[in-house]
Amino acid sequence: MRKHKKIRNKKIGLPPGSLVYVGDADIKHLDTLKITQITYDADGIVEAELAISELANFKQDPNKKIWLNVHGVHDVDVIKKLGDLFNLHPLVIEDILNTEQRPKIDEFDDYVFLETRHFYYHPENLSVSSEQISLVLGKYFLLTFQERSTGAFAPIRERLRASHSNIREQGVDYLAYALLDSVVDRYFSVLEAVSDASETLEEALLANPTNAELHNIHQLKHASIELRRAVWPLREVINSLTRNEKGFFQPSTLPYLRDVYDHTVNFIESLESIRDSLSGMMDIYMASVSQRVNLEVRALTVVAMLFMPATLIAGIFGMNFHWMPWIDDRNGFWWALAIMSGIALVMILIFWRRQWLGNKT
Repeated sequence: MRKHKKIRNKKIGLPPGSLVYVGDADIKHLDTLKITQITYDADGIVEAELAISELANFKQDPNKKIWLNVHGVHDVDVIKKLGDLFNLHPLVIEDILNTEQRPKIDEFDDYVFLETRHFYYHPENLSVSSEQISLVLGKYFLLTFQERSTGAFAPIRERLRASHSNIREQGVDYLAYALLDSVVDRYFSVLEAVSDASETLEEALLANPTNAELHNIHQLKHASIELRRAVWPLREVINSLTRNEKGFFQPSTLPYLRDVYDHTVNFIESLESIRDSLSGMMDIYMASVSQRVNLEVRALTVVAMLFMPATLIAGIFGMNFHWMPWIDDRNGFWWALAIMSGIALVMILIFWRRQWLGNKT
């Protein structure tokens, strides 16, 4: 998975509220900013693509609920126009443009602003990537900002289009809940993929640990860190929403929000279990490498010890003295060779009895 080049240094030294895009430097060439408008009530739904030139004349029907979804946040002027249209605080617009934010929540008198991340799993290299999603929930409107043009909210759109849609019968607060629930459900999908990859890796590690397994362990650990970094603050964001201090959510929606909160708690517990398993795999790998080195050192030691008696005997009889035993014996060489071989056989028998030969530990 290609790592995206981020733009960060443009904000250095600027005052709070300065509107500068912080994110993928190449996204301007890859994605075109697009605004989709969904207006709905209990009776029906109208979908349209909102041209940027139409923002100046945008009017909201007070009898309808509206969802504006923005694909791409790299166009600062367009994001500012939307912010001004809905009277968003400059710091909120700044946070929308900064795709490096951690999940957070800010509550104002007329709306609540929150940010989260939507994750994708890449099985080809056991990695994850994410996009930032920003939500602005007002009394009759919901704004969502996606970093890239993806199908993250496609299931929710299908539910809105259904003939008997529970979402259309509720307020926009329920739509906001549905989007958050979809994001958290996606977390579980990614977590399941990471868990399956972890189990497969563990089996390969026990069978024949190689450098490839070590690399995969690091990949999965990095993925788990990315997930943890996103879900821990998201849990607090949703917990804050369940308290409903500003009253942006109807009482009927709060039980569903608490259910999403429970899901985040369960996710964190499952993620910690996987992280512990990956740490254990690292220990297994290091122990396997150490054991392999010990076996190789032991093999070299056995070979060296087998040749030590022969080297000693050859060294003694190789000394330059005229009078030595067996020097004039025509069978002296064969006697020396027999003694060397006998000692080697005895040593091999001792090594075998001590299980130093073969792969036994």
